[in-house]
Amino acid sequence: MRYLALACDYDGTLANRGRLAGTTAAALERCRASGRRVLLVTGREMGQLREVCPRLDLFDLIVAENGALLVDPASGRERPLAVGPPERFVQALRRQQVVPLSVGKVIVATKEVNAPVVLDAIRKSRLEWHLIFNKGSVMALPSGVNKASGLLAAIAEFGIPARAVVGVGDAENDHAFLAACGCAVAVANALPSLKREADLVTVGDHGAGVEELVGRLLADDLASVMAPGPRHLRVPGDGSAPPTAAGG
Repeated sequence: MRYLALACDYDGTLANRGRLAGTTAAALERCRASGRRVLLVTGREMGQLREVCPRLDLFDLIVAENGALLVDPASGRERPLAVGPPERFVQALRRQQVVPLSVGKVIVATKEVNAPVVLDAIRKSRLEWHLIFNKGSVMALPSGVNKASGLLAAIAEFGIPARAVVGVGDAENDHAFLAACGCAVAVANALPSLKREADLVTVGDHGAGVEELVGRLLADDLASVMAPGPRHLRVPGDGSAPPTAAGG
């Protein structure tokens, strides 16, 4: 097999309004049955994820908190991939009455409108942290931590190279994660900027797009829709030029 793992974003990709369809769960089960690893790469904290997704058993590993936390759903083991926020930073946000305010093992998240206050608190706390925006929210994380860094930590557990991973997503915080994968896929409802950077764009949206992707992956390891070489290829029939083989 060329592709040994499938890495999926949750909200807007696997799930529509937080709900994972039974047909999408069945597709992930078929993917695992083929001998491939299935990974979840999400910005959600684990408490939030458990509330909306009852099928965490579908995944070999979960990259949560936008790359900051690695979780084995089978054992419940959690491994932070960075040092969490210092109390002085969290207290500074609370003094500024930042609401909502969610503090995970590492991540600190709120609404995008609060971004200037969060950035000021980072500066005053003398932290080397950065902000990641996604669908009206803003996430503060240590510098260098994102979905891509979390994915690389996850696949290292299995000895799988990044070039052997198919990644699928839909939004701003998926750019780095998809760029790290051997094949980057955007579901039909993804942001235009993500579609432009993807190797493939599915016909279906949300979970239906992932089901479509899994079907093609299992059929021929994406040989019929992916030529080796350059990015920016599309599923045949989407109006773009057909894929052509490239050297190197």
